[in-house]
Amino acid sequence: MRHLLDTATLSRSDALRILDTAEDMSDTQRREIKKLPTLRGKTVVNLFFEDSTRTRISFEAAAKRLSADVINFAAKGSSVSKGESLQDTAQTLQAMGADAVVIRHGASGAPHTLATSGWISAGVVNAGDGTHEHPTQALLDAFTMRKRLYGEDSRGRDLAGTRVAIVGDVLHSRVARSNMWLLHTLGAHVTLVAPPTLVPQDVSAWPAHVTYDLDEAIAAAPDVLMLLRIQLERMNAAYFPSEREYARRWGFDARRLAALGADSIVMHPGPMNRGLEISAEAADSAQSTVLEQVANGVSVRMAVLYLLLAGSTTTTATTTTGEERA
Repeated sequence: MRHLLDTATLSRSDALRILDTAEDMSDTQRREIKKLPTLRGKTVVNLFFEDSTRTRISFEAAAKRLSADVINFAAKGSSVSKGESLQDTAQTLQAMGADAVVIRHGASGAPHTLATSGWISAGVVNAGDGTHEHPTQALLDAFTMRKRLYGEDSRGRDLAGTRVAIVGDVLHSRVARSNMWLLHTLGAHVTLVAPPTLVPQDVSAWPAHVTYDLDEAIAAAPDVLMLLRIQLERMNAAYFPSEREYARRWGFDARRLAALGADSIVMHPGPMNRGLEISAEAADSAQSTVLEQVANGVSVRMAVLYLLLAGSTTTTATTTTGEERA
């Protein structure tokens, strides 16, 4: 695997390889000594043009547990804020000997540009770009679903037949897009639930059913209900009358939690706006996987970095040219 830029072009075999490798990484994190020597001598750069403490810390933890050297580069207060271009920044990282660059950027397509421009030879991991994709979030969500649904028998399995409802700000959500494509690849049935104003204009090519009624979606008994964060910082217009109105119509509260099947799981990529898209009762319930998602995120990102930086030198993780679609 050369890069991980999206899930729309990720093959089923590559997705399962990442998830199964994450199973191995998760097993190592139960040991007293969690650190592995796998990426000793490699350098991973976290290149963040947007703030995201959770994602950056998760990637940093993953790299350090594989014994890689980590450089954190934040755009604020750096040469970028003085006018330096992405190309100049990339070439600086190349000169420093970066082996992998984890990039988060406000412009959709920035990671793809970095990976295909020829500016750097390092592997590129998309940690979120604009309103496009966030592939490692989708992978950790799929990993969490597999563990909840299949337990210790999850290795090697896809999500065929699993019904997933993704609720909230679909319009601005890269998490929704990455999850939709990956879940479709893994055989799940996806329903998008949102106000009409928070659904993109043309979703006819998307492999998902769209509904505007959360209660209707819950009545269909989904196996997984995934709440999305309302991204107020990305909104430059009034997409709904008020936060109170949104919470009433599309917020997952105690009443809707009671209506959800007892075997269904509740997910949220975080950070949560409690009382808006999800209530405290739902977030802290036994059906919630919020903290599991955080823990699994480290294992999944360890797997991605391993396959990018060490996989080509091992028999079990070698990818063929035809499979290097990520």
